[in-house]
Amino acid sequence: MNINLYGFQFTTLDFALAALLLIFFGVQLYYYLRYFRGIIRHNKKEAKKELMFIDEKIPVSIVICARDEEENLRKFLPFFLEQDYPEYEVIVINDASYDNTDDYISLMMKSYPHLRTTFVPDGTTNLSTKKLGITLGIKASKYDLILLTDADCMPEGKDWISKMVRNYTPETEFVLGYGGYLKKKGFLNKIIKFDTLFVAMQYLGMAEADRPYMGVGRNLSYRKETFFNMKGFAGTLNLQSGDDDLLVNRGATSTNTRIEVSKESTTWSEPKRTFRQWYAQKERHLSVSDKYNNSSKTRLTIEPVSRGLFYLTSIAMIILGVLNFNWIVIGFSGLILISRYILQLSIINKTAKILGEQKFYLTIPIFDIFIPLLNLFILIFGKKNRNIKWK
Repeated sequence: MNINLYGFQFTTLDFALAALLLIFFGVQLYYYLRYFRGIIRHNKKEAKKELMFIDEKIPVSIVICARDEEENLRKFLPFFLEQDYPEYEVIVINDASYDNTDDYISLMMKSYPHLRTTFVPDGTTNLSTKKLGITLGIKASKYDLILLTDADCMPEGKDWISKMVRNYTPETEFVLGYGGYLKKKGFLNKIIKFDTLFVAMQYLGMAEADRPYMGVGRNLSYRKETFFNMKGFAGTLNLQSGDDDLLVNRGATSTNTRIEVSKESTTWSEPKRTFRQWYAQKERHLSVSDKYNNSSKTRLTIEPVSRGLFYLTSIAMIILGVLNFNWIVIGFSGLILISRYILQLSIINKTAKILGEQKFYLTIPIFDIFIPLLNLFILIFGKKNRNIKWK
């Protein structure tokens, strides 16, 4: 069927593609406004004093697993030991390190009496010694509130504990924070920082919308009682990864989970320096995604699928418009593309400002296409929970 309008010929295919493009754009619009805008929405609620925080400074146990992390501990551990908080302890678990981690911790304990240590014995055959290490650290902790981070992380400032703990209302069992990566030179660092920011927009935004599904071990808190009521990592000790996301996916609900997105609550980690290292890290993170509950997997699948179909439909319309010299078709698809890009610019960069992250402009479309394709490649061809080092 051909229709002549304003001197241009429109085919059934033109209308079908336009309808599909609007559908995929609608799905994208829903995700950005409902989920990805969650951090902005949360920040506005705090500014309007619509969120309830506690004033009590509840004692906290910070748990850090370290395997051959002497260099990072020397750089970053003092930031955790010098928090502006009245009562807390830092427990560093030495995960069978071969460097001088143990000597350094022993030295630091002389100056910091709230620093404690335990260890995973050398030769432990458990596939995920990090999960075992965290379990040992939590068992050794004196306090009910557990705050997790990594040895290569540093807090934004001295109020990190305070900002995370203020969320522990009586019903709260999980507090999800943002763990970003330090800014370095190079294009790879830009990809890593964008990927990390977008993932945070996803998991923090969904938690803000009462659909929590994961957290990151670089900045995550939960109650000791909750951990043991869930039997810790029982059922996932055979998996190399999942010490953070699978635990949250299993235990977090719309009523027991809160997010903390103030800049002061952010932790910063050393980014990978090579693409191979970053690829291996992503491979490890994605290796347990099939273990998420079905509702989480459905929500996480619909968005990238609709994104890919959105781009494919847009390109198809533009090509068809060029072949038929139909500028209305070209203009329509271009307008939808630009509208989504403007939406992305606004939400991504407003979120970046809240979290203290860098902003993105012309690289957004590049990363927006490349990262889902890389994730898809890893999910299809990547390693599955085997021989993937936790570091």
